[in-house]
Amino acid sequence: MDFLELCRRRQSCRDFADRQVEHDKLVNCLEAARLAPSGCNAQPWSFVVVEDPKVVPQVAKTTMQLGINEYIAGAKAFVVVLEEHAVLMPKIRPILDSQYFAKGDLGAAVLSICLAAEDQGLGTCILGIYDREKLGQILNIPEYKQFGGVIAVGYPASDKVRPKARKTIDEIARFI
Repeated sequence: MDFLELCRRRQSCRDFADRQVEHDKLVNCLEAARLAPSGCNAQPWSFVVVEDPKVVPQVAKTTMQLGINEYIAGAKAFVVVLEEHAVLMPKIRPILDSQYFAKGDLGAAVLSICLAAEDQGLGTCILGIYDREKLGQILNIPEYKQFGGVIAVGYPASDKVRPKARKTIDEIARFI
């Protein structure tokens, strides 16, 4: 499928099928993230991929906060995104904080994972609410590490694409 069609099909999966995700498909998602652009090519990311059927439910439970995200119990894998220290170019280091570009870089990596998953027939859901302390304990992530997000991964229970409610180009862009 072409790129715009891939973007149109990508959605936050809210209903996962009872089907394991193949390891090589998760590796392909990480390869896409590895190739994502980053400021000064700093690549300020690392990933913890959770595919062990005994650990996946524990991770899912950490995302079920405030009475939401119950559907995540159906996910068959997770990609936990960690923000790593960015090493900027020597000319830039004196004027910018080392993490100046990191949030945008992580966003590019996360989107790359989600698009690669969609391209392989997988569904994803980017989660911002999760118990960081408990997740760190389960995955043996040091307390000083900064979380960049959690992505639930699995096969969608349906191939139906929901209509997207998005602003128009005229609402978000100004051409000069």
